[in-house]
Amino acid sequence: MRILCLGDIFGKPGREAVRALLPPLVKREGIDLVIANGENAAGGVGLTPDTAQELLALGIDVLTGGNHIWKHKEIVPLLETEPRVIRPLNYPEGTPGRGAGLFHTAAGTPVGVISVLGRVFMEPVPCPFGASRRAADELRPQARVILVEIHAEATSEKRALGWFLDGKVSAVYGTHTHVPTADEEVLPGGTGYISDLGMTGPYDSVIGMRKEEVLQRFLTQRPTAWTAAKGDVRMCGALFDIDEESGKTRAVQRVRENM
Repeated sequence: MRILCLGDIFGKPGREAVRALLPPLVKREGIDLVIANGENAAGGVGLTPDTAQELLALGIDVLTGGNHIWKHKEIVPLLETEPRVIRPLNYPEGTPGRGAGLFHTAAGTPVGVISVLGRVFMEPVPCPFGASRRAADELRPQARVILVEIHAEATSEKRALGWFLDGKVSAVYGTHTHVPTADEEVLPGGTGYISDLGMTGPYDSVIGMRKEEVLQRFLTQRPTAWTAAKGDVRMCGALFDIDEESGKTRAVQRVRENM
């Protein structure tokens, strides 16, 4: 089984990259399931029902969120009604939506997907380690293939979760920093791992935003308007080749497709 995981889709440039680049990649690589982080898909911050449905219609099977998922209040009803859109699991009890789900490939193979939020340099949410372990245990009777996304700042926290879940899930991968890492590997227990998928969006930027505006904020320490950049648009992520019977990853390959 081949599962493609895409890094944070950033604004209109990121959505256009998915529209142009995803269908031929799926066909060329024989991809069975597509998971993408969509928390920046609406203007660079947040997700709206319209942008979510646009991305789902383009061939994405599961949209995950992160700390920016709440930017647009109109997303809350969709989180309650659209099972293909999940937010981080480890928000406090009573938070709208769900943080894990069971999905199926076109061939009917079940796949568990879990999203958690890191805590280092992030909001003080409940522990992502225990939350992801419990969710994996609940999904395992229904799916041998389980993937965990950790949306976090610190590489150390992402790496630690990879080791914590090694042999217990098929893959652990990171999102949030918008910078792709080059540390893809299969851990000893058969769990595929990469610290960050990078961004699907404009790389002639500072993590998606226009350079001039971000530089102004750093230089003056005063608030400035941030606008999504447009140049050097790429679709980035990772492709996991997973054995359906054992749930172990055979290989991990970084993905970078240019517009």
